Amino acid sequence: MTLTGCRADRATQQSSSIDSSPTTATAAPAAPSPQPIDEADSAKDPRPVIVCFGDSLTAGYGTEAGQSYPDYLQADLDKLGYRYRVVNAGISGNTTKDGLERVGSILAMKPAVIVVEFGGNDGLRGLRIEDSRANLDKIVGTLKASGARIVLAGITLPPDYGQDYIHQFNETYTMLATKYQTPMLPFLLQGVFGVDGMMQRDQTHATAAGNQIVARNVLTLVTPLLKK
Repeated sequence: MTLTGCRADRATQQSSSIDSSPTTATAAPAAPSPQPIDEADSAKDPRPVIVCFGDSLTAGYGTEAGQSYPDYLQADLDKLGYRYRVVNAGISGNTTKDGLERVGSILAMKPAVIVVEFGGNDGLRGLRIEDSRANLDKIVGTLKASGARIVLAGITLPPDYGQDYIHQFNETYTMLATKYQTPMLPFLLQGVFGVDGMMQRDQTHATAAGNQIVARNVLTLVTPLLKK
């Protein structure tokens, strides 16, 4: 399926829910990857592209169409007079390995800005920090080498994963932001997690109201990279 705006493939969002429970150890069936924007779509809407690249937190898992954070980011940018097209390239259940495998399809969109949000599923599965860090390093490094501007969005884990593991997990984002000199949002769900009405019952994914806040979190890092 071709992505032609900021709405995510809703079938994609509903097909995989590995993110929803820290105790889940096996992946749900793989969802189809978003396809690059084709030339006809680009001709119809020639605005520079901002790609939101990640897992279910980007895809908007558990919300209705038009309620993912990329949807709200598009609306916020429109209100501020920024002429950019936001594409939701989030797939629920994706790990950093899955993201690395999708880098080519993201580059094919020739984006001006890419918001990278991966790692949560790696952490919930207890995958090796070294492997996740290497995958995310390759993702950010490859995307930045294309000339796109990168924003790195971090996430964290519940306390029962252990202080040492969580520390190393969180440190990955700081290390890569420093290495590649990219703006970083330490916690994508800042102002959302633990706030009444902002999280779904699984306490992992934001509600529509929560995604509006997430969009504002991302907006603060994206707008300095844009032109009017």
